[in-house]
Amino acid sequence: MTDLSAQNISFTDFKLIGFYSLGEWRPLLFIPFFLMFLLAVTANSILMYLIKSQKTLHSPMYVLIGVMAVLDLILPIFFVPNMLLSFLFNWSGISLTGCLIQMFGIHFVGAFQSTLLLWMALDRYFAICKPLNYHKYMEIANFSKFVFVPLIRNGFLMVTMVSLAGKLSFCRNIIDHCLCEHMALVQLACGDISVNNIVGLLSAFIIPTTDFILITISYIVIFTSVFRSGKAHLKAINTCITHIIVMTLSLTSALIAFMSYRIRSNVSSSNRTFMSIIYILFPSCFNPIIYGWRTKEIRQSFHKFIKKRKVLPF
Repeated sequence: MTDLSAQNISFTDFKLIGFYSLGEWRPLLFIPFFLMFLLAVTANSILMYLIKSQKTLHSPMYVLIGVMAVLDLILPIFFVPNMLLSFLFNWSGISLTGCLIQMFGIHFVGAFQSTLLLWMALDRYFAICKPLNYHKYMEIANFSKFVFVPLIRNGFLMVTMVSLAGKLSFCRNIIDHCLCEHMALVQLACGDISVNNIVGLLSAFIIPTTDFILITISYIVIFTSVFRSGKAHLKAINTCITHIIVMTLSLTSALIAFMSYRIRSNVSSSNRTFMSIIYILFPSCFNPIIYGWRTKEIRQSFHKFIKKRKVLPF
């Protein structure tokens, strides 16, 4: 076998072969993942339309939920169409540039989702603990100071991670995955990848861990304030519980996917790929349903939307 690294040859085209062990059954995966993609696109589009069209939903809290819907709509578009074509027609090729673009999109939007949950927690903190100054704190000029630092942090880490991956020489071109996750590509490199590993770990832990700690602190302060005051901020507390549900599901699925990818001896390739896809795709499917069901104003707006559709002539 030729030693590619000795000849300074590096692959620039790759093949994504996730779930290859299923053999002839692999094309059947098109059906469930297409339905999930359709659910994500439909549910998030409806949620975005409701928040945009209903003036009662133009408060900061619902705007943040709308931004979450935008992210949940964008994220699957980065990889699901290619994955579905691979299942159906075995079109598995992707260039290094395309792989890096996909990697950046998936990881940056994923980091953005984590930070958005932090902004939602801050919104609830101001609404419950600083109600008299809520609108002052939530003005763009004031709230922007909580926006720029996390975004700069996320962008710097993601750009660094993807740039370092792009500088590697690759001795293999078979990616045992359905999408270009960072480690799925980096492990194909010829030389030392310790720096890539460190940056990947920093990106994976600094962003969600920092956001999780700040979110936890904000909710502890919120619940302590409510219990001490004896006020029944039921609406605000209900929204907090919704955020906690979404945050728990997101962080749990991300942790499972992250650990399973590194404990390869105990987890099969197909199971690891499945958990990674679920971690990315499930929130896009169910976040709009969770927010739509648990948020009274959104639920009422949806009922009005359905009634209008029923009375329209066809």
